[in-house]
Amino acid sequence: MANKTEVKDLLEAGVHFGHLTRKWNPNMAPYIYMERNGIHVINLYKTVAKLNETNEALKKIAASGRKILFVATKKQAKDIVAEKAGNVNMPYITERWPGGMLTNFVTIRKAVKKMASIDRMKKDGTFNTLSKKERLQVDRLRSKLEKNLGSISDMTRLPAALFIVDTMREHIAVKEAQKLNIPIFAMVDTNSDPRPIDYIVPSNDDASKSIEIIMSSVTEAIAEGLAERKSEKQSDKEGKEEAKPKEKKAAPATEAKEKAPKKEATASDDLTKIEGIGPKIAEIFQEAGINTYAGLAEKSEDDLKGILSESGPSYASKNPASWPKQAKMAADGKWEELQEWQDSVKGGVE
Repeated sequence: MANKTEVKDLLEAGVHFGHLTRKWNPNMAPYIYMERNGIHVINLYKTVAKLNETNEALKKIAASGRKILFVATKKQAKDIVAEKAGNVNMPYITERWPGGMLTNFVTIRKAVKKMASIDRMKKDGTFNTLSKKERLQVDRLRSKLEKNLGSISDMTRLPAALFIVDTMREHIAVKEAQKLNIPIFAMVDTNSDPRPIDYIVPSNDDASKSIEIIMSSVTEAIAEGLAERKSEKQSDKEGKEEAKPKEKKAAPATEAKEKAPKKEATASDDLTKIEGIGPKIAEIFQEAGINTYAGLAEKSEDDLKGILSESGPSYASKNPASWPKQAKMAADGKWEELQEWQDSVKGGVE
């Protein structure tokens, strides 16, 4: 299990230093401990609690096999985020945020495919048939695409979540994620608005030491989730291999039919596989008694809106119109069809 971050470690890294009091956002008041020398001091006990909550949610997403996109374009965060996200094989944006990265993902994917086609040209010799000027232009285009989109070349579909360093700087990313119901995790300083963020980590988002300690904790949790997924796959594989000899003894058809429904009745499905549903919304539905894809498929859009509205204004703005449709495909085991559908729409919003 990943080492839990202590208040002492955060204090040494300067995570508690906020912005000048005149630059504060009043919505951050619950996370501010005091004011000293005209600077707000963040309550690190709340930071630790929120960080643990964030890590648990990110661990679940990683264990489900979905991608988490890291966004940090400020100078002091670039290298840290690129290194830490790269270590757990997660996509990241550390150069300029490409407008429409999420809301116009199809176009972004075309640019990534263009990069792959240039690589194929170089391998099959087509590149060498071009004139010197054309080769130079193609190389420049390849370098530009690599710089801006190289880190997301393996991201074939929209991410399950975003982790942002400095929400004020990355406000476009926040708006795009909100529009597509993608859960947002973020380091939020005293000058930022925490309301659009699903999982906030109150912290200093300007100092490199502060960013490094938070990123280390977050990526450790993701690595843990990935390790869990790997061990589950391995155990499933071993279980199937062990079950093979037993399959030779054919059980009566009536027995098989009787056993199948019992498994479904006791199962609790991973609702985060539905595009637009993050760990928090999944918890809200579970508390409301919706534990399975079949249970979610039976609900109407109004039913789901009612449940979300009761959990607060930030959830009332979510669009659950497509969730029963997606849940029906999942309940019927039509995973390929569901993935095709999710890839063809934006964040589960038709």
